[in-house]
Amino acid sequence: MRLAIGIEYDGTAYNGWQHQRNGCGIQERVEHALSIVADETVTTICAGRTDTGVHAAGQVAHFDTSSERADRRWLLGANSNLPDDINVNWVRCVDDEFHARFSATARSYRYLILNRPVRSSLCHRCTWWVHQSLNERRMHDAAQLLAGKHDFSAFRSAGCQASTPVREVTLISVKRDDDRVVLEITANAFLQHMVRNITGALVAIGSGEQPVEWLAQVLESKDRKHGGVAAPPNGLTLVRVDYPGRYDLPVSPGTGGRPGQRPVAWSINDGYDC
Repeated sequence: MRLAIGIEYDGTAYNGWQHQRNGCGIQERVEHALSIVADETVTTICAGRTDTGVHAAGQVAHFDTSSERADRRWLLGANSNLPDDINVNWVRCVDDEFHARFSATARSYRYLILNRPVRSSLCHRCTWWVHQSLNERRMHDAAQLLAGKHDFSAFRSAGCQASTPVREVTLISVKRDDDRVVLEITANAFLQHMVRNITGALVAIGSGEQPVEWLAQVLESKDRKHGGVAAPPNGLTLVRVDYPGRYDLPVSPGTGGRPGQRPVAWSINDGYDC
């Protein structure tokens, strides 16, 4: 039997999703909790491996098991064995063709910047504090240069193992809500550190350090050295993963939209109460 699960987590204390030789990955915690409920070893595969310090509101994973449990028992049992900073939001039985990674049609991330002169003790775990004033309109205009299918080599990490740097960005926007500047981006898939590198470049434009047209030059260069600094991981959240409607998967709380649909617009505060 194959089960899909929706997971949210605060990634602050973890070395990313994947199992780690040194340090603890979120996958290790999730598999341990599920294995207790299943009374057998459980191995999970996720939609997208998040890096150290990155959060998720709508991560999706699947696992195979010979144990038969009611969905509610899987849900309550897993959560009772997980730490407070990791939570399973839903469980759904799926067919053997479903694959959390390869069946996904799109992933959506949100990067949250706290833009004010004074830092916040309450929001530091889920925002990047940028004290200099940012022009979100310039950032949004520049971001539109990345929409569509491109070679994103200039925004991938040196250690990225993806077989191709080509990705298709279907939605990208930058908005302001009081002292928060929010980047929202949806693509078919992402390269390692891609969103953080894009965010760092957009902040350079928003602060006036670089012109709007500079982002197109960086993209065309296909060279990471031209892209400036990467944004820190703590402002980044995997918001949701989309799948074909036939799977009829639930939508995790705070991620917006309906099952099987890509988000068209989100409330800036969805999923954030920091």
